[in-house]
Amino acid sequence: MSIHVFDTYAYTTSGKRIHFDVLLPKRDAELALTIAKQWLNEIGEQGAEIRSDGCSFCHTAPSVPEYDEAIKRQGYAIYKLEGCPA
Repeated sequence: MSIHVFDTYAYTTSGKRIHFDVLLPKRDAELALTIAKQWLNEIGEQGAEIRSDGCSFCHTAPSVPEYDEAIKRQGYAIYKLEGCPA
């Protein structure tokens, strides 16, 4: 299974930057943005802003084993990079 990676940057109401990737089994920028916003709400960052270029397709990768199960179960996975909760 190929994974499409959407590099995402969000900025909290306090100005903190959150950097993460949305991993999807299909290349769908609108879905990636929707999932990014949903995940920010789930982690308590409801007011975080994703700017117009803040969630963009980065690359396609082969299967990422540590995220395959999450992608199969929920249709996506989040790869936490910078400023994300543990």
